Amino acid sequence: MSPTIKTTVVGSYPLPDWLLAAPSEQALEDATMVVLKTQELAGIDLIADGELYRFDVSHPETNGMIDYFVRPLAGVRTAITRADLKAFENKAGMAFRSRPAGVIEGQIGEGCLDLVSAYRRVRRLTDRPLKFTITSPYMLARTLMDTHYGDLERVTLALAEVLACQVREIDAEVIQIDEANITGKAEDGFWVAPTLNRILYEVQKIPALHLCFGNYGGQSIQQGTWEQLIGFLNCLHIDHVVAEMAFRGDDELPAFRDLRPEVKLGLGVIDVKRTVVETPEEIARTLEKATQVLGAERISYIHPDCGFWMLKRSIADAKMRALVKGRDLFEGRG
Repeated sequence: MSPTIKTTVVGSYPLPDWLLAAPSEQALEDATMVVLKTQELAGIDLIADGELYRFDVSHPETNGMIDYFVRPLAGVRTAITRADLKAFENKAGMAFRSRPAGVIEGQIGEGCLDLVSAYRRVRRLTDRPLKFTITSPYMLARTLMDTHYGDLERVTLALAEVLACQVREIDAEVIQIDEANITGKAEDGFWVAPTLNRILYEVQKIPALHLCFGNYGGQSIQQGTWEQLIGFLNCLHIDHVVAEMAFRGDDELPAFRDLRPEVKLGLGVIDVKRTVVETPEEIARTLEKATQVLGAERISYIHPDCGFWMLKRSIADAKMRALVKGRDLFEGRG
């Protein structure tokens, strides 16, 4: 019998040492197959590619989550001057970054960004249900210096247009937008929601949004609450929200009662900010508490809070196995 609650990952996986030591196209494909097979053997229901091809050794703090998307864009300069750095120092809410990801000097276009080919390279490596992740245009916009549009909303919409045009050609079972900035700026939600919907309405199958409160070098960055974000979530064309909860605890669970009934919850039950591996029993107890508060019909996935890229492979792998065993224990399957 198929599980009622499915297991998944957020996206990233630790970069294998041997890929970093001897990178090549073939090594990257081999490493991606290892990531996919590791998730398969752990019993993960909805797998992801590990985002190994996005990693940039020059920007390890964000694992390529920003730079992979920004660097190829037309209209964006990524060679940063001293004047750019000085201007960026005064940008509110960005103290955790020492430099902008780029400077917008003209109309933003897709340039050489090719998410479609990246997806197709992975799609042929597995026949399992596959999640494909993209970074939110709002998060990208917040890391850029703008000398062209003069308005953050216009920048975000321009980035959303680029991403939407590519998403419409990707047929992954789930497309997940990753956003770790709006959690500290909930007041922007009223105008950010339509820009995300520009992308979400292009998703062929299941649209999802991952929200966390920051995982920059293992640190939580954003100050905010889930209660402040529910109105924003209710404006989105999503099947489910992939929510950071393990690190934050379960005190905020009641806030999710106010989600639209058709929006399901992906529950973070694995804390990626610590190396201790959760036990299946702990995960089962977390699920029991969540279903008591929200009802079993509300929870559709369990997963880590964020990507695994900062952890050692042995720890990430053990956490995935515990994730599946904890779900099975809760459902009386093992």
